[in-house]
Amino acid sequence: MRPSETNRSGEPAEAEGEAPPSGAGPGSPAWELLLPAASAPARARGRSLQAALREAVRAGRLAPGTRLPSSRDLAADLGVSRGLITEAYEQLTAEGYLRSGRGAGTWVGGAVRAARPRARDLAPRPPGARADFVPGTPDLSLFPRAAWAAAQRGVLAELPHHDLGYPDPRGLPRLRTALAELLARRRGVVADPERILVVSGVAQATTLLGFALHARGLTAVGAENPGSPQHDALYAAAGVTTVPMPLDDEGLAIGPLRDTPVRSVVVTPAHQFPTGIAYSARRRAELLDWARSVDGFVLEDDYDGDFRYDRAPVGALQGLDPERVAYAGSVSKSLAPGLRLGWLLVPEALADEVIERKRTMDLGHPTLDQALFARFVERGDYDRQLRRCQRAYRERRDTLVAALEEHFPGSAVSGIAAGLHVIATLPRRYGPEKHFLARVADAGVTVRPLRDYAHETADIGAGEDVRLVLGYAHLSPARIRAGVRLMAEGVRG
Repeated sequence: MRPSETNRSGEPAEAEGEAPPSGAGPGSPAWELLLPAASAPARARGRSLQAALREAVRAGRLAPGTRLPSSRDLAADLGVSRGLITEAYEQLTAEGYLRSGRGAGTWVGGAVRAARPRARDLAPRPPGARADFVPGTPDLSLFPRAAWAAAQRGVLAELPHHDLGYPDPRGLPRLRTALAELLARRRGVVADPERILVVSGVAQATTLLGFALHARGLTAVGAENPGSPQHDALYAAAGVTTVPMPLDDEGLAIGPLRDTPVRSVVVTPAHQFPTGIAYSARRRAELLDWARSVDGFVLEDDYDGDFRYDRAPVGALQGLDPERVAYAGSVSKSLAPGLRLGWLLVPEALADEVIERKRTMDLGHPTLDQALFARFVERGDYDRQLRRCQRAYRERRDTLVAALEEHFPGSAVSGIAAGLHVIATLPRRYGPEKHFLARVADAGVTVRPLRDYAHETADIGAGEDVRLVLGYAHLSPARIRAGVRLMAEGVRG
């Protein structure tokens, strides 16, 4: 073949004895990456060659502007048919990885940029301190792996084929029915399965409620101050602004609430986060009276309502007025936050908007996960898990209180005996707070002051007070004792 002739893919055939392009010829290191693909089974060899060549361009091993060998030369070097190489060139040219022109050869195109070599993990991680008392995380080692695996095997064996299709956006009827019974029995809610939505945790429930409120023209929601730091961002994602509302000893203060134009408010009445108080019966009634008077809604975040250690948990606020209270909960504290599994009970006035938002957001929660959790609840495994966690967390709370009394005499723990954290107020001799925090950080102990959970306008104690929010659920009793001892040693210097 003469030098002016071209092959099937438009490449110029190379004259006998002509050297291939520098660094890109057959047998050069740049083409060794194709050798494993050339050894693939015959039926998969073409796809393997295309994938290997594509990845070489993506990864930057073949730089833009690199001229490729002729199909004849590359086929001979790799020991494959010329047709496989020609087909690979044509396919990658069509996709934009390569470029070619009649009589101009085949080259690596300039549209591809080298891929990043690794995937980053943005999941929140502990800070690596010697002791970490940051609240909000359960003990993930308590996850019931054996019981969960057994439930998964049972579900896979019995799940009807049609349940693997697109689900009801509210959730599988089986799970909504199981949740209705569970929540009515344990939390005293009025649970109609038709108004229960299975959601990806309380975070999604909050966002769905934000969209529903916004659709009704309610663009501001009251929020406890101090309170959960997540509420602001979650409601903002739905176009709703949070307005900080002060607390008193009985719960969210009603007087300041009445002085604002807001018509909805998000609360944690069973165990307020972070102060640890439980709303009084009088405050619950006042809050519902306010909601009725403004034709508004109360949004109840029952994040750890099952964990009460000195008495039976107080029932959910939703049970007093299910048409004014939207109720949200999840398995994040009882099983694991990574399951992304929760529930939302909505008043009838908000139901249609919330259900439609759930449909357009994700077309419903994964059906296998729903069926698995339904079986877990139906067989009593979830009740057993709650009892197991309650025993463990009660022991850890008692250990933390005793350790504070031993190493910080005169400390006061406020709030009810419940949940996964305590509020500890240390005597002023350990302050001021800024200096205390610096010293314990130098000792390798991570703690959060109560101020971290307050809106900027809040006045939480005087500057000399040391008020800490101490999480304990994720720590063993031995680690709790060791952590408090480290904290005391750091303060003494």
